[in-house]
Amino acid sequence: MAAKDRDRFSTATRLRLLGEQTAARVYRSQNRRQARRSRLTGRAAFLALVVCSLVVVLAYPMRQYVSQRDEIADQQRRAQDAKARTEELRDEKARLQDDAYIRQLARTHLHYLLPGETGYTVIDPDAVKEREGRTGESGRPWHSNLWDGVDSADRD
Repeated sequence: MAAKDRDRFSTATRLRLLGEQTAARVYRSQNRRQARRSRLTGRAAFLALVVCSLVVVLAYPMRQYVSQRDEIADQQRRAQDAKARTEELRDEKARLQDDAYIRQLARTHLHYLLPGETGYTVIDPDAVKEREGRTGESGRPWHSNLWDGVDSADRD
């Protein structure tokens, strides 16, 4: 037995046993990884299939939902704008029932005067300079310039 004990504690025997144990562990871990990989791969494939089918099934309805929500918001905005415009027109209609407001509009826009008043027209000197500085005006009536433009367009 002494030879057997010596053999058991020898370095070569220890290294051989250590190598066998390490190889067994590596083999077992590879088998476990392969077993885990095969199970996870199937699960992952199934999960991917479920996710892709949900995306495909829900993509069109979600797009429709979002576009309809945008359209609803646009229509609500238009309705608010129309309501505001209606209120403005009602206010304008109410003001047009007042004779003083009608007189004010006539004096402002149509330059009407009451009997006994004298009207004045103020000419802006800058506007006159701009008008005189324009090129292409020959001092003729506007309709003559218009017809000349039409005739020259026909020639080209």
